[in-house]
Amino acid sequence: MPKKIKTEKVVNKKVQIKKRKKKVKAILTRERVLTENTDAAHELYNQSRFGSILEDGKVQLSLLEALYLMDKGKVEIRDYKKKKVTFDDFIKRTKRIEPNFWIRYCVFKDMRDRGYIIKTALKFGADFRVYDRGVKPGEDHAKWIIYPVHEGSALTWYDFAAKNRVAHSTKKRLMIGIVDNEGDVTYYEIKWIRP
Repeated sequence: MPKKIKTEKVVNKKVQIKKRKKKVKAILTRERVLTENTDAAHELYNQSRFGSILEDGKVQLSLLEALYLMDKGKVEIRDYKKKKVTFDDFIKRTKRIEPNFWIRYCVFKDMRDRGYIIKTALKFGADFRVYDRGVKPGEDHAKWIIYPVHEGSALTWYDFAAKNRVAHSTKKRLMIGIVDNEGDVTYYEIKWIRP
């Protein structure tokens, strides 16, 4: 009799794991990824603020969000021909659109892995805006704006001052995310100080 109970527990665990591993299906367009209109897709938005919900109920993900969710095994992405898109293929396609994609992804992934919600900050003139842990967009303002750069790239004083001014004028802290050749990120927070 104990063997039967043990077997049932193993079968129940396998069923539970299968249910949890069901991936959200999505289609890759040129600059965005659209999920299907499902509860699982809406959960990605509701729990962690991935993407935005469209009028038809689909969730529109940025390329960065989609790659991150693909990497975490939460999304299965296909192209318009219904062909499955692999991680490497996704990166090749996005680098054609945005040459700095990998550098931006390294910062995006690192911040998400640390528990922060990170969104684009184009209207602020920055790459990203980052919300403190536990804060969702719409509940409060972002704490930082982040500029991702590769460790070998140059930043002029003019560029640096412009980035600092944008952060100061939007009442956010400026952070530079420096990505090395291995994809590791080091952050520097810059503050505006009046003498």
